[in-house]
Amino acid sequence: MAKMHFKYASMNSGKSIDLIRTAHNYEENGYKVLIMKPAVDTKGEDYITSRIGLSRKVDELLLYSDDIIKKLENKLKDISCILIDEAQFLSIKQVDDLFLISKACDIPVICYGLRTNFKMESFAGSKRLLELSDILEGISTLCNCGEIARYVGRKVGNKYVKDGEEIVIDGTENITYVPLCGKCYLERVCKINLKDVKKRLIKED
Repeated sequence: MAKMHFKYASMNSGKSIDLIRTAHNYEENGYKVLIMKPAVDTKGEDYITSRIGLSRKVDELLLYSDDIIKKLENKLKDISCILIDEAQFLSIKQVDDLFLISKACDIPVICYGLRTNFKMESFAGSKRLLELSDILEGISTLCNCGEIARYVGRKVGNKYVKDGEEIVIDGTENITYVPLCGKCYLERVCKINLKDVKKRLIKED
């Protein structure tokens, strides 16, 4: 029975590159894939783009209100894998539908996305993917301190921010996203002095 996968990571981890590579591997072996992404991700429009220049046109753009079962009706013949970029932007129902498709049609579904937003909170789509996916896989990338980055910081200009709308696409409104480890997130975004916290919690002899 086919499985639903959720491959999650911070920014700049190569998620889109992995998706494009996976699609190529299927096609190189004579299999057909279906590639989708949420339309709210306006970066690249109807293309999946990577930071190293690789790109791939998507087969379907998904509106948040789209019924995936209806949208894909009669489009899955001979499809060997469904690949979804920016899956954190999916609705809960869309994730449920993809899980249903993987089991009813015996088609693997591989979703790529962020686990948490810039506030260290789950996206609705990511939360449901973590609940339902048969296989969870973290993709590693580095914080600039050298530790593994598992979180995302939002910068407006050169300043980290903790407040604002959940969905603002990278590169718009002077906003960029930075991969951060937990320590750097607390220090840079939350402005917490971890040495002071340690002194309060652990008294030196």
